[in-house]
Amino acid sequence: MASEVYMHGQVLGTHSFLLKGEFLRPDEYSELKAKYFLPGGETGTAATVLASLGVSVKIDGTHIGTEVAPLLKDFYKDKSVDLSSLFFDPDYEGLMDYVVIAGLVRSPMGVFQSLYEPGAKRRWSMPKESDVIECKVAAIDPFFLEATEAVTELCIKHKKPYVTIDCRHDSRLHQHAAINVVSKECTGSDAYKGKSLDEIYALLVENTDGLVIITSGEKDMIYGRKGQSPKRMKPFSVEVKSTLGAGDTFKAGCVYGLLKGFSDDQIVRFASACSAIAISRFPLPLNPPTMEEVQKLLNM
Repeated sequence: MASEVYMHGQVLGTHSFLLKGEFLRPDEYSELKAKYFLPGGETGTAATVLASLGVSVKIDGTHIGTEVAPLLKDFYKDKSVDLSSLFFDPDYEGLMDYVVIAGLVRSPMGVFQSLYEPGAKRRWSMPKESDVIECKVAAIDPFFLEATEAVTELCIKHKKPYVTIDCRHDSRLHQHAAINVVSKECTGSDAYKGKSLDEIYALLVENTDGLVIITSGEKDMIYGRKGQSPKRMKPFSVEVKSTLGAGDTFKAGCVYGLLKGFSDDQIVRFASACSAIAISRFPLPLNPPTMEEVQKLLNM
């Protein structure tokens, strides 16, 4: 049975450590409140959220290995997430990261840069055309070079609308996206040094017919399309337990809205509500937003 959503990108195992008190200080002891090893990555987390919202998802991207594959298979065995396109490498433990969290502050660590070093073995899969053909909408992480380009071209070829994240205005991935969600990681990069958010917004919308959403943590989001003045929305206010997965959950909300034919305003509000619920709990993969919770927050 075909999945409604196809996602290509980062799928990994996340070791998360929630501190009891303030964030780490050099040479000082810190007490752990909780620790977990759960599915993560932009695609992994978004897939978990979409499944909780009742959507069927097929994921591909990062190669999985001896440590990550058992984790994913056990976690998703009773969820509407299809892992069959993921490539298992028996000589690789799988991509993992380590995240220390204290409320609004978190510090992720990993070996992502080593994936792109000269001579490094490619640790991601090329997309299968059948996966794109069978889906209704897609989501593409912008991390995998020729594989990312291939997914983009397949979506264009088969007229599949897609959501992406943190893509520059001059990228093909941005130019053909139905939605590009741009965070501080992108707006704060050297490419936009010295430019205001309004100037960055203008560059982004001028180079796509899709919806552009610029998020800024707890500050107002800016969103809109070519020919429109930027709209602004304040994120929902909740008590923050952990910001881990907030952006990935926002992306999942955008994918859901695109799948269901929401208006731009509805997409942004829905995605913001999903993200607000995500940051109010820890760990997110064990407590993803439900549709009942999202609707309750939207109706407040």
